[in-house]
Amino acid sequence: MSGPGAASPLPAEFYARPADAVARSLLGCVLVAVTSADRTSGRIVETEAYLGPHDPASHAAERIGRTARNQSMYGPPGIAYIYRSYGVHWCLNAVTGHHDYPAAVLIRALEPREGIEVMRRRRIVDGMPLPDRALCSGPGRLTAALAITRALDGHPLDRPPLWIEAGEALADADVVCGPRIGITRAAEWPLRYRQRASPWVSRG
Repeated sequence: MSGPGAASPLPAEFYARPADAVARSLLGCVLVAVTSADRTSGRIVETEAYLGPHDPASHAAERIGRTARNQSMYGPPGIAYIYRSYGVHWCLNAVTGHHDYPAAVLIRALEPREGIEVMRRRRIVDGMPLPDRALCSGPGRLTAALAITRALDGHPLDRPPLWIEAGEALADADVVCGPRIGITRAAEWPLRYRQRASPWVSRG
């Protein structure tokens, strides 16, 4: 599945914890996609946690409840929740916690690893290639680079064509925890985790 010497996919039990704990632990892990016959991957350098119904920024906040859009958030831990942001970009989340409790971790940025040439072809904007630093430095950018779409919503993240492998854990000194970005409600909650000094994280 993952090539000689590669790490095993993270088991569902890894995600059966509070979203903030999973968001921190995912830093350093590797997201792998095998789509359109191409294999691409990247090391996770930025995440953002959405804690559950009491989190006003969550797609499943109490004022919203269960909908067709957020259905996967209520599924078992370790599946993908994929939605379209602003009608333009797909965003990938890992569902956490337990079944019927809607919590998830948004994968915000990757350090590209495999298939960088493929990513470059997928990320041509207005006929121009983007700098490598911009290939996966945002939730919509990384899904475009890895060809992740809503078709994988609800997919278990421990098997092809989309999975997350264990990686090299980051020391606490190498992690920055701060406010979430790109939202209007509870943005100040310190639930955005990123690798300190990484050039691959999103801006904001």
